[in-house]
Amino acid sequence: MNKSRPPLALIAGPTASGKSALALALAEATKGAIVNADSAQLYRDLPILSAAPSPADHARAEHRLYGVRDGAEPCSAAEWATLAKDEIDSVHADGRLPILVGGTGLYLRTLLDGIAPVPAIDPEIRAAVRAAGVAENFAALTPLDPCAAARLNPGDSTRIARALEVVWSTGQTLAEWQELSSGGIGDQVALSPLILLPPRDWLVERCDRRFAAMVDAGAVAEVETLLARDLDPDLPVMRAIGVRELGAWVRGETSRAQAIAAGQLATRRYAKRQYTWFANQPPKEWPRWTEALDDPAAALALFTSRCRLG
Repeated sequence: MNKSRPPLALIAGPTASGKSALALALAEATKGAIVNADSAQLYRDLPILSAAPSPADHARAEHRLYGVRDGAEPCSAAEWATLAKDEIDSVHADGRLPILVGGTGLYLRTLLDGIAPVPAIDPEIRAAVRAAGVAENFAALTPLDPCAAARLNPGDSTRIARALEVVWSTGQTLAEWQELSSGGIGDQVALSPLILLPPRDWLVERCDRRFAAMVDAGAVAEVETLLARDLDPDLPVMRAIGVRELGAWVRGETSRAQAIAAGQLATRRYAKRQYTWFANQPPKEWPRWTEALDDPAAALALFTSRCRLG
């Protein structure tokens, strides 16, 4: 193992793209440890609905940062990055390969590139931005930060609001602040990344099938237990895919079939947003796997042939 720049494998992509299966195969082949980079799987409240590793998966390989946080305690990207750094250092100390796996792009960017030193946003500006509609905010953002406006989906209210409040409050764009980021580990490790971008029709079918299977496996009981806690609806765990959709069925507002259809639609939309992010945001030189991943063996062979894992 390279002592100055130890290896770090990264498998990322949209939900249901086959990341977990590939990570398990890689962990078994290298005796490595899997480190979670998925915001939903960080919480212990929704193991089924978040597609967290099963007991059988844990038996095959070591998994870290899965189910370590209570849903009432939100975890920022910066907090997760600190936790991930500790786990990666621990795996390296054992002379093993850490394998980062997940689909939360903000987490990965924060860990690798560091944190942008954006000053606190003026509360009046934040209130004004959050009170406006997404179309109004997008129109205001376009002349001030045309690069962000061109990159963002015009319906992405959260990211548009963030970009606008930053430029209004600080006079600099979010991209300009991000250039000043510090604390990332990207230049301290020998990174071996692989982005999974399988055929969209294959991914859609997987999303639909998996959500229906989650309902059959007990996801509704998870949602019932979570809703009984009466947590703040703005908490990340309460905004996890499926909570609102299955919650409507739990409250008798919709039927089982309608709840499943709504959950499948939400999953597909989330996967589409992730797909777009991973297709465009990571460096162009990062390898992309664009085939169906029904059998991870082929992708594993490509991964190990292209990557420096030791």
